[in-house]
Amino acid sequence: MKQTIWTEPVEVNFDKTTKDIIAGPFDALALLTENWPHTRGLNFVRARSACRAALDGRKTPEEARKCFEDAVSEAKRQRAH
Repeated sequence: MKQTIWTEPVEVNFDKTTKDIIAGPFDALALLTENWPHTRGLNFVRARSACRAALDGRKTPEEARKCFEDAVSEAKRQRAH
């Protein structure tokens, strides 16, 4: 498993008190598996899979980043309802 970072980090703030700066697929996978909100949809599953694939070299880090950003957006939408 190789450590890699994204060209631009992703800021994640599900509430107003905490903000996480996610630098790459490893950090994203840690957030997805350890501190993700209870709302888990299709984009969550895709992001988790894409981050694992990026760490294994089966996907590019930027593909994983896009999937992770989609999962963050999905989680924020689900929390708003």
